[in-house]
Amino acid sequence: MSQVTDHLFAALQHALPQRTLTQLVNRVARAKTPWVKNLLIRAFAESFNINLDEARSRRPEDYNSFNEFFTRELKDGSRQFPGDAHALAAPSDGTISQMGDIHEDRIFQAKGIDYTLPALLGADDAWSDHYLNGAFSTIYLSPRDYHRVHMPLNGRLLTTRHVPGKLFSVNDASARTIPGLFARNERLVCRFEGEIGEFTLIMVGAMMVASIDTIWSGPVEWRRDGQMGEIDHRQADIRLQRGEEMGRFNYGSTVILLFPTRPFQQALDNGTKVRMGMPL
Repeated sequence: MSQVTDHLFAALQHALPQRTLTQLVNRVARAKTPWVKNLLIRAFAESFNINLDEARSRRPEDYNSFNEFFTRELKDGSRQFPGDAHALAAPSDGTISQMGDIHEDRIFQAKGIDYTLPALLGADDAWSDHYLNGAFSTIYLSPRDYHRVHMPLNGRLLTTRHVPGKLFSVNDASARTIPGLFARNERLVCRFEGEIGEFTLIMVGAMMVASIDTIWSGPVEWRRDGQMGEIDHRQADIRLQRGEEMGRFNYGSTVILLFPTRPFQQALDNGTKVRMGMPL
């Protein structure tokens, strides 16, 4: 897109009824009328050239709804993980939007645009301080990608923080034109304790993302009260191994990883395609 087109796209998003559209998509995606969901699945798979060979089932008839197809499981062995059990693995399919160092508390979004740790995490507190001068990776999931999110490392869930916000699109055009995009959209911030210390995985909502699910709480309902919600999970002792599913997007969006120190030797270039499980 040209710069003018990017800004027009951003302006359109400001004008659109983001939540109304998202709620409409939610209803359609969960429709169980056979001819409706089968038509949607076939049209979507053809339009986005979905690789159905790696899906547990190729047949639209085997899915109860379009959303069930969109969050489809993969066949066993479809993804491989690094041989080193301590190596950082991509938590999802997608494209590297940005990856590198956090400069003091600032995270790079796109040329001329960055945002702060406190803005992303929803508060200026010890959680934000933990990642000062740390490292990050931002992975964008397009509609054609596999939409389950898996653990990049072994980890014990400490805290989740549900931060209310907007529902802008999170594609490249939006990243180039909407300041603090990922710190403005509604998101679920998940803090883990692992062998390398604490790390955080953030699932960022977006327009048309009907909901985010986690394996420990199910669907995360978007907050209508505008208040941040935080849950301490330490007593539940939720431990997940690298590669285990931890959540899913009910449409495309973005995963951001935060680390107190750099867990990768060299950052992958912007635009690099990744598959869940590949070494970062």
